[in-house]
Amino acid sequence: MKSLKAYSARGYNRSFIRLTGVLLCLLFSMTVIGGLAEAKKKTKKPPPPPPSDLPGHVNYLARQLYGLHLDESGQITAEIQKLVLDALERWAADRTPTDVEMRRQFEADFALLHYPLMGQPAVDNHPWKGGVITLAGYTLGWSDFDRVNTVAVFDSREGKTRLVTVTNFVPRTDLHYEFIDPLAGVDDLRFFIWGYRLGKSQPRLTAILYSFDGQALKSLWETHDVFDGKMDVDKDKVVIRYLKEDEYVRETQQRRKPPRHEATYRLTPAGMEIVSDRDIPF
Repeated sequence: MKSLKAYSARGYNRSFIRLTGVLLCLLFSMTVIGGLAEAKKKTKKPPPPPPSDLPGHVNYLARQLYGLHLDESGQITAEIQKLVLDALERWAADRTPTDVEMRRQFEADFALLHYPLMGQPAVDNHPWKGGVITLAGYTLGWSDFDRVNTVAVFDSREGKTRLVTVTNFVPRTDLHYEFIDPLAGVDDLRFFIWGYRLGKSQPRLTAILYSFDGQALKSLWETHDVFDGKMDVDKDKVVIRYLKEDEYVRETQQRRKPPRHEATYRLTPAGMEIVSDRDIPF
């Protein structure tokens, strides 16, 4: 019995020694691996600084938008907006640029972007109170659906141009403008900013009617995501033709033509008022 106990003790000691050795080896290996990882982290080179030229800097920032959700893009898109508009403001300060000249400035700023990155300018102007008001905007996109819109309002008078205000039109659309003929009793400048949103079988129209008093923009009327919406403006009348999505899906599934609708509005000093909303042939 005594020799059996001695044998068991010796076996236990050998097992304990082997286990201790294995644990020490594992600990040593983990220490070495951790040290190598830390050394690699310390020796990793910092990212290169952005290029000094404006198109290169814009491209450098825009490439960081790859894979970002729209809600996560605000800081980068705001940096791009500041770079582009600051440069445009300096360039335009001592001249009265045409809409074509401003568009070319934007095109140069976005020249290095490649699909899916895109910078699409939208520029238009209109005479107002002895000067020229220019809507200088662009759509910045990094996928077929992730895109933001910036519109800057410039006022040109006596060979000088100043940036008055900036707005960010609704995201995920493209960008268009429609100036309104002056209304009796209205002293401000009015225009629509509108665009189409993709992503369904038909594009969806969003439009906002703005008033500009020389200092600030004010929204007077708006509509969002009108299914297959098409807008026509004629003096004081606005017509929007559209489909109702649920009707369109139901009728096309039955291989029937869906009803089409036409809403007619009248432009008023307060904004817009509905005149009629009726069905029309498809």
